[in-house]
Amino acid sequence: MFEIDIQTRTLYAELIDLLQIAEASRSISSLKGSFSIKAVKGDDYVYFRTYNPSGRLDEIYVGKRNDQTERLMRDHSEEKTDVAEMEVKLKRLSSQILAGVQMTTDKAMIRVIRSLADAGVFRNGGVLVGTHAFQAAGLMLGVCWTAETTRTTDIDLAVTRRVAVAIPMINADIPAALDSLQMGFYPVPKLNRKDPSTNFAIRKNQLRLDVLTPKTEESDAPVFIKRFNCAAEPLSYLSYLIESPVPSVLLDTTPVLISIPQPVRYALHKLIVSQIRDMAGDAKRPKDLYQAYQILSVLQENRPFDIQPAWADLIGRGPKWKKYAEAGLAAMEKHYGKLTINLREG
Repeated sequence: MFEIDIQTRTLYAELIDLLQIAEASRSISSLKGSFSIKAVKGDDYVYFRTYNPSGRLDEIYVGKRNDQTERLMRDHSEEKTDVAEMEVKLKRLSSQILAGVQMTTDKAMIRVIRSLADAGVFRNGGVLVGTHAFQAAGLMLGVCWTAETTRTTDIDLAVTRRVAVAIPMINADIPAALDSLQMGFYPVPKLNRKDPSTNFAIRKNQLRLDVLTPKTEESDAPVFIKRFNCAAEPLSYLSYLIESPVPSVLLDTTPVLISIPQPVRYALHKLIVSQIRDMAGDAKRPKDLYQAYQILSVLQENRPFDIQPAWADLIGRGPKWKKYAEAGLAAMEKHYGKLTINLREG
């Protein structure tokens, strides 16, 4: 890995701020579509025409034509200028950062993740938890990782079964978002044909989207989550990872605001993951441990105060949590070196 220069890190902080402002200030001007007016029995009525993620044209009734709807139509036209100016600034910042970090992300994966973001998946509590999250965590910490730890063909998305009351309820239709890309995504059937799919793939292509959720009961059956219109695979130990996620960015010509786990939680969770993989996942175990080591090495230099509380939270969740976390820590230190911080004495 290598450290990112201070100028690029400053640009990154500015980009995150602007992306959050743009997300928070979404208004009618951000909607893609146009108004239309229909005359019915001598009165004019206003409709908004837009295409939903599946590509179907929707016509939304706004109201009778009056001063309020006239103002809404005028604002939609005038505020588009502000939106366009913000997009230009975001693109410029992203290009400057990309030049400083020399990092690339597969264009097909960017299309998929952007589609999920546009559909409201991250605003509705979705969290990227795989290698894309690891890559984004590096940017947050001011480093770029080695190429071998950022290669992936999977997009791992974690979603909770319930959403916080503070988050406005919206529909974030994942299958419709994938269909809109016209990339050939299809739901991968489960061994038990009665179970709904939790994975989406493209024929003759390695790209894959896996939808996950924390396991809350003994059953391993997929859990259908209505607000995403798809099922998710329940996984043990996932709850720790996605608790209190943080905003980050996927760099591209037009950057994408995403949610990822806290870097320290990502690293410590990888220690557990490395110990619970089955035989089919053995090949990924060294990558788990190396990603954990890379993040913890940076944190112990720059943010050592993040590590101990997160570790205490992890091992305090039960005997199995402690057992796997300590086994993963021992394996990591055996292969890549001991940490300056001695977690066993914490």
